[in-house]
Amino acid sequence: MAKKPKSPGAKSPGRPVPAPTGAEAGAPECLPPCLRAQPEGAVLSVHLQPRASANEIGGLHGAELRVRVTAPPVDSAANEALVRLLAETLGFSKGAIRIVRGHTSRHKQLVFSGAAAPALAAKLAAAGML
Repeated sequence: MAKKPKSPGAKSPGRPVPAPTGAEAGAPECLPPCLRAQPEGAVLSVHLQPRASANEIGGLHGAELRVRVTAPPVDSAANEALVRLLAETLGFSKGAIRIVRGHTSRHKQLVFSGAAAPALAAKLAAAGML
């Protein structure tokens, strides 16, 4: 039998095909440093300041979003205030936001279940938080 001629764009079977990166993979090109995409949802890095004078979401603090809450860091009161503030401000349910790292630290990582990172970045920018 005769061999089939290769099409001009065909790759040989022994050569690995590089994985698409950046815009080719559909990944957003520009996310703020405090936000990243994960399969379970968007992950937001937060620097929490408990016992502040007011509940507010500030701008970036290094690679984290600065959040101030009036609650003290006792019995998870500050963590609950953080989740409540983010849920009310960004339009998420409290159950969709969970702390995955930093339960007893000022530096926290929160997952917004089912949320796309670019959509969350747009909500943060629209609210003037970035």
